Amino acid sequence: MKKVAVVVQEQPEPFGLGALCEVWAEPYHPDDDNPVFDFVVVTPTPGRLRGRAGFDLVVEHGLEEAADADLVCLVPKTGSTGSAPEVSELLRATHARGAMLFAHCSATFMLGEAGLLDGRRCTTHWRYATELAERYPEATVDRDVLYVQDGTIVTGAGSAAALDAALHVMRQQFGAKVAATTARRMVVPPHRDGGQAQFIARPVPVCESEALAPLLAWIGANLAEELDVETLARQVHMSGRTFARRFKEETGTTPYSWILGERVRAAQELLEQTDHSIDWVAGEVGFGNAATLRHHFGRSRGVSPQEYRRTFRTPA
Repeated sequence: MKKVAVVVQEQPEPFGLGALCEVWAEPYHPDDDNPVFDFVVVTPTPGRLRGRAGFDLVVEHGLEEAADADLVCLVPKTGSTGSAPEVSELLRATHARGAMLFAHCSATFMLGEAGLLDGRRCTTHWRYATELAERYPEATVDRDVLYVQDGTIVTGAGSAAALDAALHVMRQQFGAKVAATTARRMVVPPHRDGGQAQFIARPVPVCESEALAPLLAWIGANLAEELDVETLARQVHMSGRTFARRFKEETGTTPYSWILGERVRAAQELLEQTDHSIDWVAGEVGFGNAATLRHHFGRSRGVSPQEYRRTFRTPA
């Protein structure tokens, strides 16, 4: 990999552009012995691009400068998921000749417009994941990960995940040592696995059922108790079978899955707000022991309880 091109359009998202410049546009420094790339920023109509953060961007190069790039990166447009037709043409040509494509955040939509997401696994910022899946139903949208590589196409979630995805490409092309040196220069972790969950604000599920709403509130207040189907059915004076069927009809999920989600959610809050041990948190939310909490928390959130706490613990 020798040449890297970054495509920007009107109102480019500044953090994403800056992150890509930090990784791919750095000049040589003897302390790092880092690779140096032929780096260029391109746009459909060269000139002044309106910014959204109090400054504009002047881009001198047109899209033709990206025609021979080994890696073409896409920066999203603020408040828009669209792209110019000539950008789509560039992306299709880049893919056809076997070069790499990287779309940051909502720039993944640009790959969809170019017809490059069909049958492909991809991601974007969690706020846009549902829209992406609806607009491009032939794509497999993974809304919970930091970045995804499918063949020569890499897609990433928002903001800081641009660094994670870029370091992933750096590691793949030049090895772990070069990627770690690059990360050290930027003062960021050298590796966050792409499968780590995006830290999504997950609201409490809403249930419109007047019959079940009081029960769901009771479940939330009694997560530490043994909450099997028969126990829950007695609360609403139903048989176990009838209750399980009604619960699925009203909530779209099983009692077990609902309770599991509520226990993980409650554990998340305790990890953020207390310094109690993982065993204590597990007992408070009904998981019984730390091992069970780690298993379910890791499957649901993509990180361990300890790592989540280190990231989000709120000072007392």
